[in-house]
Amino acid sequence: MATLYTSLATVATEFLQRPGLAKSTRRSYELTLMPLLQEYGRSPIEILTRQALQEYLDGLTHLAYTTHHRHQAILQSLFNFAVEQGYLKANPIARLKQRKPEREKGEHQTDEVIRYLTPEQLNLLYRLVDSDLRMHTLIRLLHRTGARISEILSLDLAMVNLQEHKFQVIGKGNKRRWCFYSEDAAQMLDRYLRYDRGAMFICGV
Repeated sequence: MATLYTSLATVATEFLQRPGLAKSTRRSYELTLMPLLQEYGRSPIEILTRQALQEYLDGLTHLAYTTHHRHQAILQSLFNFAVEQGYLKANPIARLKQRKPEREKGEHQTDEVIRYLTPEQLNLLYRLVDSDLRMHTLIRLLHRTGARISEILSLDLAMVNLQEHKFQVIGKGNKRRWCFYSEDAAQMLDRYLRYDRGAMFICGV
């Protein structure tokens, strides 16, 4: 049974530690849930209303609609888990409509299969840029954060939190958001800053 004032962070931790969850899936879920937990992690899960979660999802304007759908699906799974474990009586975002594609952003619905690079293709890409420290760092950050290339190229060191492996970008509508990166990307970034550009970032001045 749920205890009084169980925080969203507590439930999310249990959700991520479920047996049988693949390591890569767990890491993907962690990165997806991180912004939500930063905003509401300490809040009792039972006070998170449909409106609050809708506003949170509406605020993810930097995401393509397909990625936005994935974020919403993970949130749905999290709150379904909370119901199954007795923390909630009902999922607050059950049957919530998904965001529609925005034509002004060049988005459109399609039945085409989205193609991703295979692990072998990614490894080949990394090998091809291995001798170019700047390009290798850029590719790894693009891969690990999901940030736009324009956002990374305009980044400067003041926006980067090296200890917590995250950086701020300014997206559409001049909205700031945090992007989180993995340990391997952190190692490449450290090498780049130390041996290539000193105190500067990719295109920082």
